[in-house]
Amino acid sequence: MPHKFNDARRDKFPKAKYRVTNCSEYNESLRQRGDVTIWDSDDVVENWASPRRKTRGGQARYSDLAIEICLTLRVVTRLPLRQTQGFVRSIARLMGMNLVVPDFSTLSRRGKGLKITPNRPAASKPITLVVDSTGLKVHGGNDWHEEKHGTRKARKTWRKLHIALDPETGDIAAAELTTEHVGDESALPALLTDIDDDVSRFLADGAYDGQGVVDCLEDKFGPGIEIIIPPPKNAVRGENAHRNRHIDAIAQHGRMNWQSETGYNQRSQIEAQIGRWKQVIGDRLRARDLDRQISEAKIASNALNRMTSLGRAAYERVV
Repeated sequence: MPHKFNDARRDKFPKAKYRVTNCSEYNESLRQRGDVTIWDSDDVVENWASPRRKTRGGQARYSDLAIEICLTLRVVTRLPLRQTQGFVRSIARLMGMNLVVPDFSTLSRRGKGLKITPNRPAASKPITLVVDSTGLKVHGGNDWHEEKHGTRKARKTWRKLHIALDPETGDIAAAELTTEHVGDESALPALLTDIDDDVSRFLADGAYDGQGVVDCLEDKFGPGIEIIIPPPKNAVRGENAHRNRHIDAIAQHGRMNWQSETGYNQRSQIEAQIGRWKQVIGDRLRARDLDRQISEAKIASNALNRMTSLGRAAYERVV
């Protein structure tokens, strides 16, 4: 929540408490996340081998589905590629499936540019879209080595993960990974490419405050979309009609009332989703180059959506 009031004495206010109202169902969904069978497709045996190629070039041995299943298990279990190969091989043997598991070099090579289809179901009505970004660490040296041994600074620093969330279902509608030099406004068109649902409301923080964001959203979802982005304190009226309405409402009723009236506080859900990503998947990318890291991020997004489909916690505030 931007521009918090009473920061100096925020510790004097009691923290809101919540309790889970569907404990048994939610606990069972958490148990199912550890069930390796939920990560396998029903037609995995039939579609494990790659279909016969009709164009010039070598014939692939494994399908994209086989590679995606192996890399998904790697993301969920946080295993290196060699251990992933052994893990999938043991699962196939225990389940009685006659499958030849791709070796670690094949998984690394095929992970580059892998086409990954989002597993989020289509919405039956226009959705609200909440967008934010965060940083993920990459493989490389750390500050301790630089300070202790005087090694040179690592060439790779970090990547920027852009997430679009549907707050009603808790699903990640889209995820895009870029270098740290790409701004939030610049990454938005690529982020919205995979979203085919109708969007009625768009929520984001002040980093998306710009005419380019408005033009991109109206081109993608039509001029009727409601754009809720907080203007800065020193903002003045201009040609942006959405921004002018927010500036007038804040000047007349105050920023806190504007947040409540527009539903901007709903943006906190994507902050929770980012924390969930780093807790469940991790705050570090395991792939070494950007193309494979992009595939890893999209696989992680699908894995989190699969976990969400198993069950979500329902909260109520405790008075």
